[in-house]
Amino acid sequence: MRSICLTLPTNRACPETLTALGAEAAHAAEHADVDVQVLILDSCAPAVHAEHTAVLGKLPAHPRVTVHHLDEAAQRAFLTRVVTRSGSTKPDLLLDLLLPDGLSYGACTDRAFLIAAALGCESVHRRDSDSRYQRLAGRTVFPVHHELAALGRLPAHAEVTATDLPAAYADRPVAMVGGSFVGELSVDIAEMRAADPEVYREVVGLWAPGHWTPAARRELADESFRGAGTAPFTTDHALLTLVDPMRVDMCNIAFHGVHERVPLPPARDTIGSDYFLIHLVHDARLPGVLHNRHIVNYYTAERRTDDGFRAYQTRFVKFLLSMLYFHHVYDRMAEAGDTLLDGTGRVRSATIAALARESTGLDRTENLRRLDTVDTAYRRLGGRWAGVADLLAARRDRLLDEARDDMADFALLTEAWQPLMTAAQATPLTAPSGQPG
Repeated sequence: MRSICLTLPTNRACPETLTALGAEAAHAAEHADVDVQVLILDSCAPAVHAEHTAVLGKLPAHPRVTVHHLDEAAQRAFLTRVVTRSGSTKPDLLLDLLLPDGLSYGACTDRAFLIAAALGCESVHRRDSDSRYQRLAGRTVFPVHHELAALGRLPAHAEVTATDLPAAYADRPVAMVGGSFVGELSVDIAEMRAADPEVYREVVGLWAPGHWTPAARRELADESFRGAGTAPFTTDHALLTLVDPMRVDMCNIAFHGVHERVPLPPARDTIGSDYFLIHLVHDARLPGVLHNRHIVNYYTAERRTDDGFRAYQTRFVKFLLSMLYFHHVYDRMAEAGDTLLDGTGRVRSATIAALARESTGLDRTENLRRLDTVDTAYRRLGGRWAGVADLLAARRDRLLDEARDDMADFALLTEAWQPLMTAAQATPLTAPSGQPG
């Protein structure tokens, strides 16, 4: 029987989501020959953590579902043992990248990857705390249905409704299964679009490569962050393909194999930093499945406050700056294609690390233009957008440095990933009795 890890990282109260996640785990165990390790990585304050503990304690028991609820202290204890076992010469730096003092979308999922390895799981299935499942005819539409029907299987054995996968890749197991979302935009900028659609297109278009034409940028802006739109689920469709990274979302994703070779970038306070593996799967020509059991995205109350607004807009602008480096890496990965894989079909970790490190030497003029455009656009919008412009202007040089340094950190973590993953596979999730945590 194979073991899978169904994981949800959270830094906010999400009792309803945890209950729904427990139902998805039970559904997986009841409908497939799997053992489900439910992993909640909880960075919430003690009172919220206690609320989550109570919710998880009320989940119906199932003989093949095990719940692991770890606060940051427990996560740090495990990571410390893993980093020590890995033999790294920079243990403190690795710990800081994996469990930073601040928000990191990539790092929280990297922790899930390592813990899943310790639990003996062959796949990781990620959900988000600010999302819900769709329902049809009184039944919940769980994405794990399609994930278990294809992930890790050779394409000929994947249970799908259609395929356009080239025959040349038929000997490679399915590395990723994903869907998208319906509901609100995945990035909290709907207010910008409503206030001034032209400003919205100009700002969102900044995540395109610098050489794109204005028309191409506008097209990208009109397509971005919309997910699968708003149409509700009516019937299943799963396509075996080389998955377009624009069609899946990290709130609705599962990986097999690839996450054991390359981590996610651990950039702090940067949205989109956890999407790297989606691009890697596509560019390495690894089979994937794109399904339509989309998750419902919604905005939490915290993101509506002035403090939440400023924090989120800073993360959004850091995302725009990160694209200077990511586009360089994506272009090189696309050029490399099949050569990103070794003779056994596994991703060459050293190649990815080298590309990330190479990108840190890029000229920053393009990012200076991005910051100038954002400054002008936000001041044109006025109100609290202008306040964000003031905040960004005061941090201008620091933001430029952080975008570059984040890629250097990614290169370092990727270089260390194989020893870390090997160490995790040999490290118990909890320390043996009598040993320090």
